[in-house]
Amino acid sequence: MTFVGFSASAQDFRPSPEIATGVQKVSKATGDDFMIATANPLATQAGYEILKKGGTAADAAITAQLVLGLVEPQSSGLGGGAFALYYDAKINQLSSWDGRETAPHSATSDMFLNDQGQPILFWDAVVGPQSIGVPGTPKLLETLHHQFGQALWADLFEVPIDIAERGFKISPRLKKMIDADKGKLDRYDTARDYFYNHDGILKNTDYAATLGLFKKLGASVFYNADVIGGQIITATNGRINADDLKKYRVIKRAPVCGKYRDYKICSMGEPSSGGLTILQALKILEPFELKHNDAQTIHRIAEASKMAFADRNMYMTDPDFVETPGTALLNVDYIDKRRALMNDKAQSYSAGDIKDIFTAQVNQVEEGTTHIVAVDKHGNAISMTSTIESAFGSKIMTNGFLLNNEITDFSFMPEQDGKAVANRIEPGKRPRSSMAPTIVFDKDGEPILLIGSAGGSRIIGYVLHRLIAILDWDMDVAQALAMSSILDRGNGLESEIELPSLLSQKGHDVQVKELGSGLTAIQITNGVMVGAADPRREGLAMGE
Repeated sequence: MTFVGFSASAQDFRPSPEIATGVQKVSKATGDDFMIATANPLATQAGYEILKKGGTAADAAITAQLVLGLVEPQSSGLGGGAFALYYDAKINQLSSWDGRETAPHSATSDMFLNDQGQPILFWDAVVGPQSIGVPGTPKLLETLHHQFGQALWADLFEVPIDIAERGFKISPRLKKMIDADKGKLDRYDTARDYFYNHDGILKNTDYAATLGLFKKLGASVFYNADVIGGQIITATNGRINADDLKKYRVIKRAPVCGKYRDYKICSMGEPSSGGLTILQALKILEPFELKHNDAQTIHRIAEASKMAFADRNMYMTDPDFVETPGTALLNVDYIDKRRALMNDKAQSYSAGDIKDIFTAQVNQVEEGTTHIVAVDKHGNAISMTSTIESAFGSKIMTNGFLLNNEITDFSFMPEQDGKAVANRIEPGKRPRSSMAPTIVFDKDGEPILLIGSAGGSRIIGYVLHRLIAILDWDMDVAQALAMSSILDRGNGLESEIELPSLLSQKGHDVQVKELGSGLTAIQITNGVMVGAADPRREGLAMGE
């Protein structure tokens, strides 16, 4: 059997979606009734008020996301996509929802190749209409409310509209992001006039008007060519057409779950690679005693991560277009074979051969991000990651929001060694993601941890490291989010601090650098919730 795939390449290690902007004090809150944490104080406060009035975790996440699209426009918004895990406490059921963007009809497998058949520069692909996929966030927010909402739909828009009309002070982080993006963000008139012509206060009446239509008519306004959808078509020069918008659907998918020690860890499945890659690394590590601040433990985490990333790069993609191995990558025999490759030295790894385990035939030849966690007074919980890909997406703005550049999350190379690449560009397809909204359950099936992060393909390492810190090292969420990050995607051991020399002696290419994670988390212990937001951003946790 031949699997289509793509080995690790320079494209897998593209620039970080957002620059690092320093570290503040970690935000931590405690409560026993409800809790929310997001990457921005205004978004957290808006969600907090919804929870205080009796709204569900879904209601709070919707309001928070609408605010984030305004005050953190570099990371997410109505022009992007999202994945959500939702735990319904009343029926003790977890579901996952795919609001990932789709490639339009105009997308072709070679659209990011030059005349010599080689990939064009990443930023040449990002900036402009060619990088824009059909947005999924509006439809996902509406779907979450239909499924799990309790507050009035209109009430979820009051604060976001008020902030848009009244204006908000540009935060230090947003200012740094705007300044750093000069030369790209200012290429198009609308974005240039909005982001570079102000007195420190941003008012967005276009966004307020868009929210007014969204409130009154629902998500259909984004997918109808006679309303906002028409402006999306115009902004993309027709690369997205009316049929692309009309066909867009949110997909309910089975969560990817696996047992790790005494816990059940659940995350998003494909087209996100986050959940499978994290779970595979954890399963490889499970027999080992993992110690904090221990060089051997760091070595093992790095090696397990590299093995999991090799499989990710080869096999994971949109399962509606390619019959992928999926959870076969978590098969005990396969994990044992992968673990057996590990020794006391740093190595490079190829994707594993899973033909003895996964026997179905492949039926086709073939990074701005934010995270929200919330728990309501009923025990419902949401872990949702949303994105417009790179910082400020495609740099194209319409109706008060930025459009994504998710098409650049596909492989630029459609073939390798004469074989089609799994994550190649195809119309209607959803690009592979690294987002990893996660919920952890105890042995009694009760949720005890909600976590996720921003950060492009580094999301996987950020979440993996914190799961180990909380579940193995007994750190609370604030400690875990504040600790220095370490991760390895197969191109070097990245760390925020100097590491023991033993790791270099083992052959690791240790790279000390700023790592711009965007973690938010809620830990639940004996009915008490502790929320935390990553000190590397400007987030806030609130609860009572």
